[in-house]
Amino acid sequence: MLLTFLALVVGGLLAVQAAANLQLSSAAGGPVGASTLQLGVGAALLTVLATLAGSLGAVDLLPNAEPWHLLGGLGSAVYITAGILLFPRLGALVSVGLFVTGQMIASVVVDTLGLLGVARTGLKPATVVGAAAVVAGIALVVRAQAPTLAPAGRWVQLARWVLLGLAAGSALPLQGAVNAQLRADLHAPVTVGAFSFMVATATMALVLLGAHALRRTPWPRLAPLRRLPWWGWLGGFAGATYVVAVFLLIPQIGAAAVVGLTVAGQQLASLLVDHFGLLRLPERPLTRARLAGVALLLAGVALIQLT
Repeated sequence: MLLTFLALVVGGLLAVQAAANLQLSSAAGGPVGASTLQLGVGAALLTVLATLAGSLGAVDLLPNAEPWHLLGGLGSAVYITAGILLFPRLGALVSVGLFVTGQMIASVVVDTLGLLGVARTGLKPATVVGAAAVVAGIALVVRAQAPTLAPAGRWVQLARWVLLGLAAGSALPLQGAVNAQLRADLHAPVTVGAFSFMVATATMALVLLGAHALRRTPWPRLAPLRRLPWWGWLGGFAGATYVVAVFLLIPQIGAAAVVGLTVAGQQLASLLVDHFGLLRLPERPLTRARLAGVALLLAGVALIQLT
């Protein structure tokens, strides 16, 4: 029971992470700088944790790993930046729903085809039904909120944000599969998490440098960070906690249960954030259609995970 509750809380932290990063983006002056700062905080926390656990020396084994095993952190960079961009535009519920849908679709593809070192499972009828329910659920949620998301018929712009959300969600299972290979190389899960965040931080730092050189992104503003609410710094903590918790929970309650519970936690937290306008986000009423879409999405996730 305690581990179940912990998995739900850990999933909820992902919704908190995106809202906190939005505040960091506003203070820093842009999503790229905010993503770099947040990922840097997460990398520092995980590095300290790996040091305390006595496993940081496993980085000596990195030269023996396949080059693609080192790229898992790219998923975090995409996911976090997408969250900063989507939350103020689509709201917590729609954004998290898109992330979950992308995550489930990518997971089914990876498992069915046996990609990135994952054992091939084949396509089962229940998986097809579950995936269809997930897609139908997020379609219902987006359609129910579409009048507020795409005023004046800006459907093309809305479609672009939807595709970004799906792509960002897909990055998470791909990252998980790649990091699983690196974990097998290093035999040190916390160190893998720390290295993954370092790769993500370095990636966003390079993007920031390039965008600044092209005069498209200013340097992060440091002075406004002093006025950032304390919870605006929780993005890095939430991300680091999620990475470590997933590594620790999977051996205890199984991968399917962890994925299903963390997804449920994400959806429940986003419902509360939208309904009450928490974390300085606008209130978005929870209509019957939106709640039905969430229920359908979660039912599809459960069906996929139980097959």
